[in-house]
Amino acid sequence: MQRKNVILGIESSCDESAAAIYDSERGLLAHALHSQVALHADYGGVVPELASRDHIRKTLPLIERVLAESGHPELTGIAYTRGPGLVGALLVGASVAAGLGMSRNLPVLGVHHMEGHLLSPMLEDDPPAFPFVALLVSGGHTLLVKVDGVGRYRLLGQSLDDAVGEAFDKCAKMLGLGYPGGPALAALAAHGRRDAHAFPRPMLKRPGLDFSFSGLKTAVMLAVKAAPDTQSARADIAASFEQAVVDTLVAKCARALAACKASRLVVAGGVGANARLREALSERAARDGFSTHFPRGEFCTDNAAMIALVGSLRAREMRPGIAPADAAARWPLDSLKPPADAIEAPA
Repeated sequence: MQRKNVILGIESSCDESAAAIYDSERGLLAHALHSQVALHADYGGVVPELASRDHIRKTLPLIERVLAESGHPELTGIAYTRGPGLVGALLVGASVAAGLGMSRNLPVLGVHHMEGHLLSPMLEDDPPAFPFVALLVSGGHTLLVKVDGVGRYRLLGQSLDDAVGEAFDKCAKMLGLGYPGGPALAALAAHGRRDAHAFPRPMLKRPGLDFSFSGLKTAVMLAVKAAPDTQSARADIAASFEQAVVDTLVAKCARALAACKASRLVVAGGVGANARLREALSERAARDGFSTHFPRGEFCTDNAAMIALVGSLRAREMRPGIAPADAAARWPLDSLKPPADAIEAPA
């Protein structure tokens, strides 16, 4: 049985700096996050060099904050986001973790960012039991994954081009909306008609569980060019685009659950906070008889709570000694292995 651990988590993979403290017995003790949205807004997207410099300024104050808020518990280890992500941003968190590990004589572990998202619903009071199917939808990833336990992941499908979050951001830019585009487009869509445009539902007529959103993006571009320059016309395009994405994701999730003979669906990542997606998946779940599990909104986007959680679940992998400041811009999820004491699905 795993010993009690108290883990400091550090997240710096892209444009959010975050820190958290997770206790294996008491749960999440404290978490704090600084978003760089205002910093990158003028550029319409994340500027890697600016992101890295801001992580340098914000990471240590956030760590000091969560340590104070949690009552300065005796840490047993440090977990940081090793990848995937922007390598310069990742190296900030890796360097801070390595330095703190050396100064405090604590073991350090690099955590896979996507594993954090997959397991983030375990931060809730009623976490899903293994096994489950996970839809991971974020700015950089669109994945369907069979999750049989910690470290036991089987990739079922993925986007062959843009991730869902990227499609939202690019279509938002076409509509003249600000950064970040996803929430802005969803807000505009709330005032539009979902059936105003017959946008394609990509790859639904093909077998398999992969996604593609390039054709849908092109359809939106043509609609924007043909539409009058009015708020109502833009809202109709936004609503129709959002509904096309939601219909595609819901149908693929149902297909994945049937293929895996699974009854639990976890939805994680930034796009998982989309209200229309949650509503449609809940409706499909009631119809088909599966359960849905969503992390709370603050744990859908990048955060350190999920990194500290994974550090706690993988605490036995932490090794004493001076840790390298290691980062991996690319890191396949299916390369992960379960820890020796992993929680697994029953045979």
